[in-house]
Amino acid sequence: MTIPAAVRDAVDVYLRSVDAVIPGLVEGFYVIGSAALGDFRPGTSDIDFVAVTAMPPADSQVAALGRVHGRLSRRLLLDGIYTTWLDLARDPGQASPGSHAHGRRLHPRCDHQRHPVTWHSLARHGAAVRGPEPAEIDIATDPAGLAHWARGNLDGYWRQWWQRSARLPTPAGLACLTSQGPAWCVLGVSRLHHTLITGKIISKTAAGEHARATFEPRWHRILDECLRIRRGDHQRSLYRDPFSRRAEALAFTDMVIRDAL
Repeated sequence: MTIPAAVRDAVDVYLRSVDAVIPGLVEGFYVIGSAALGDFRPGTSDIDFVAVTAMPPADSQVAALGRVHGRLSRRLLLDGIYTTWLDLARDPGQASPGSHAHGRRLHPRCDHQRHPVTWHSLARHGAAVRGPEPAEIDIATDPAGLAHWARGNLDGYWRQWWQRSARLPTPAGLACLTSQGPAWCVLGVSRLHHTLITGKIISKTAAGEHARATFEPRWHRILDECLRIRRGDHQRSLYRDPFSRRAEALAFTDMVIRDAL
C-alpha cells in the first residue's frame, strides 16, 4: 500500500529519532487513517498510526518516547497509539492501557483509540512502514463488536457533542461557525453510518459521497459544502452565512444519529 511521500518522510524522521534513543523498542509501525485510505490532506490531516512493541514500554522508555515526540516538528502531526503484538490479538476492549501520541504530546497511559475501529483499520487498511504486513499479523476483528462500538459512539459521543453544539454560546457551538466544524461533524457521523451499514471503514471524503448517495436531496447542499471544505476547494461557500451552514450541519448530524439508531 502506497502512502504519500510527505507521510513517509515524517515517519522516517520519527523512527530514526526513536531508534536513536530506544533501539529495538518499536518493532512494527503502521500508518492508518486518511494517509492509508487515499484521503490525506497536508496541513489538516494527522498521521494516524499504530506502533507495536514486544512488551509494554517501561516507565523510563515512556519518558524517552515523550521526549522524542516533544522534539518533533509541529508539522509532524502524529496521532496514534503504542500497543503490543499480544494486545492486537485480543479484543480491543481487553487491551491494556498504553501510550497515546498526538502531535508533540505523549499521554503515558490511557485507553484512547484502543477500540474496534483502530483494530479493523489496521487489519484491513494498515500500511506497514516497519514490521510484517497486517495480513500476516494476528489482529482481533469482530464485525459485531465493530457495529456495537460504532452505534455506541453515535449514541454517546456524537449525541452529546450535538447537544453541546446546539447551544451557541459554548466552545462547541462556536466551533460550528468555522468551516472545519461542520465538515468534521457531518463527515464524521457519515463514516459511522457507512460502517454500520457495510461493516467497512472508509475515508471522510468517501463518507460524504456515501451520504450523498444515501440520504434525501435536501441534504446535498450541506454535504457538498463539507466535501468542498474537506478537499480544500477555496471557491465560495455554498451558504451565504456561517449561521445557516451551522444550523444545517447540526440538523444533518441529528438526522444521521436518529437514522442509525
